[in-house]
Amino acid sequence: MRILFLTHSFNSLAQRLFCELTGRGHQISIEFDIADSVSEEAVTLFQPDLIVAPFLKRAIPESIWSRHLCLVVHPGSVGDRGPSALDWAIQQGVPEWGVTVLQAEAEMDAGPVWAAANFPLRAARKASIYRNETTEAAVNAVLQAVDRVQAGNFTPARVPGQAHALIRQVDRQIDWQQQTTAEILARLNAADGFPGVADELFGQPCHLFDAWPEASLKGAPGELLGRRETAILRGTADGAIWLGHARRAGGIKLPATLAFPEALTLPELPLAGWHKSATPTWQDIAYEEAGGVGFLSFEFYNGAMSTEQCRRLTEAFRWATTQPTRVIVLRGGSDFWSNGIHLNTIEAAESPADESWANINAINDLAEAILCCETQLTVAALGGNAGAGGCFLARAADFVWVRAGVMLNPHYKNMGNLFGSEFWSYLLPPRVGVDGAQAIMRHRLPMTAPEAVKLGFYDACLPGPGFAVDVARRAAELAAAPDFSGRLAAKGEKRRADEAAKPLAVWREEELREMRRNFYGFDPSYHVARYHFVSRTANSWTPRHLARHRDLDWKTPT
Repeated sequence: MRILFLTHSFNSLAQRLFCELTGRGHQISIEFDIADSVSEEAVTLFQPDLIVAPFLKRAIPESIWSRHLCLVVHPGSVGDRGPSALDWAIQQGVPEWGVTVLQAEAEMDAGPVWAAANFPLRAARKASIYRNETTEAAVNAVLQAVDRVQAGNFTPARVPGQAHALIRQVDRQIDWQQQTTAEILARLNAADGFPGVADELFGQPCHLFDAWPEASLKGAPGELLGRRETAILRGTADGAIWLGHARRAGGIKLPATLAFPEALTLPELPLAGWHKSATPTWQDIAYEEAGGVGFLSFEFYNGAMSTEQCRRLTEAFRWATTQPTRVIVLRGGSDFWSNGIHLNTIEAAESPADESWANINAINDLAEAILCCETQLTVAALGGNAGAGGCFLARAADFVWVRAGVMLNPHYKNMGNLFGSEFWSYLLPPRVGVDGAQAIMRHRLPMTAPEAVKLGFYDACLPGPGFAVDVARRAAELAAAPDFSGRLAAKGEKRRADEAAKPLAVWREEELREMRRNFYGFDPSYHVARYHFVSRTANSWTPRHLARHRDLDWKTPT
């Protein structure tokens, strides 16, 4: 079928549905929901058999739903209606939630139900639940609905329900004096990603994000107790919570201590070394060891890696190579492995060009440290999404294992036509061929885990359930394998042969020559694209690589 996506943006759910439906032979085109007239034009040009709305912030116009079958993906259980569905569910702590695919009509979320899927609702951030459980449920429900539309023998049923109101900041308000850590965490989790919880730090209005419970430190409720790296610790009625990110009024979302330099006056609360804490706390880099394997996790918010984070992670990795292990597993974070350089901290810098240069060199130092490790075999275990430089940073490891369901965006051009670095020009062609490498970099479309393995870009796609256990088992088997010494020796020989043929320094300089033009050259595309990205500027048009119906050679079906 020809399926048109009407969506607010090409977010992770829309990307996953695009890949799943394309893989099943459907022809997909995308139009961002900018204005009724633009959406109407897209429908006229594409003449879809079906319209799917994966992510909307306003209603589909009657001029479209009255003439075409439109299926809306609603992140709520059957019968749930209204906005902020997932926000309310998380804040109220309901035990189960779901996704409903329903037909668009005049009343929001009240049309006939075509499919639905439920899941247990864990205590976690909204963005995390959306990227994981909500996305998996939505994929199952949308595929079932599309099959039913295609079969033509299904009659959707209306389900009674009650609409809830848009959640407001007054509904999210935190009482630091009275509320417990769990109560405050639920409110912060329900608002994480967007819009955050309106509050104050150092007497200044702001929005709070990225909260973590603290199990061993506590103080007076509401008191700012200390700082660790980029996070601030604040007391609750029964404990304390780490606040990792904040957005000041009129500003952009930043690490808390960067958003509020006043935090530097707070006492520092460091951890002793890289080892994972035995009690819940905020720890963005953590090391564990088992069965001859070292596991290095890096929980960086939204997968963005600042200059300082890259430097600290490089230090942690180099330390890990001195430990008595045979394999090092780079775990990344729970929701993201890495999305490359940190665009928000770059935007906030006095010289974004200089900070971009420092950041790309810092992440290249990390990639080079992984590439040049001769004492262990290395594994990148991607349990979360990855994009841009993060995709190629992972490829610096000897093996890349990726969880089924992870979305990859291995390209740079969407960010102002960046050339990219992280040694992609060295790492990618041997895996996928020169033509394949050029196609990936030019493609600018998302890639699923199975597709990455099929292309040869990554090495193994592992099932979602039990991914961490499977990675640990495989890594232990790799460490105990009889041919381990031979593999390690072969790795070193290949690196030395590659170095003799063309040193890493040359690969790096060739990439950075192009990046220098992106950062300091006459074309401001990167700086403009970065500004709009961090400022969350509303889309004013749909990129042509997504809007197939707007290609110059597109012919409207008759």
